[in-house]
Amino acid sequence: MEPQKKLAHVTHLPIRWGDQDAFGHVNNTVYFRYMEQARIEWVESLGFKTWLGDEGPVIVHASCTFLRQMTYPGTVEVRTSVGRPGRSSFQTYVDMQIDGELFAAGTAKIVWVNRLTGKSTPLPESLRALLEAE
Repeated sequence: MEPQKKLAHVTHLPIRWGDQDAFGHVNNTVYFRYMEQARIEWVESLGFKTWLGDEGPVIVHASCTFLRQMTYPGTVEVRTSVGRPGRSSFQTYVDMQIDGELFAAGTAKIVWVNRLTGKSTPLPESLRALLEAE
């Protein structure tokens, strides 16, 4: 059964020459960097600082399915969708496309954490409202 999710953010990232490995395609670790950059842009666009404060998002699980090889030059459209929130966490879903074709699909579970205690804490109400909005 397909999880309930809604589109939250779209960004376009250039494929850099250095993103390629010795095989001449974008290295698998770079796909996670693309997802990370899109996630940071989205969280910051909501007004949350990802590097300051006592609370913030932490990734507890990430995965990626590689469907096609990306190569330089190019621009990756990274489409981030979000699932329904739990008390302190929510799931993100990422499609990475080039010219409308799907090259990779990933997920990341985000937990809101109190950085002083290292423990999960309830999602900020403003974030919860955005995640729950239909």
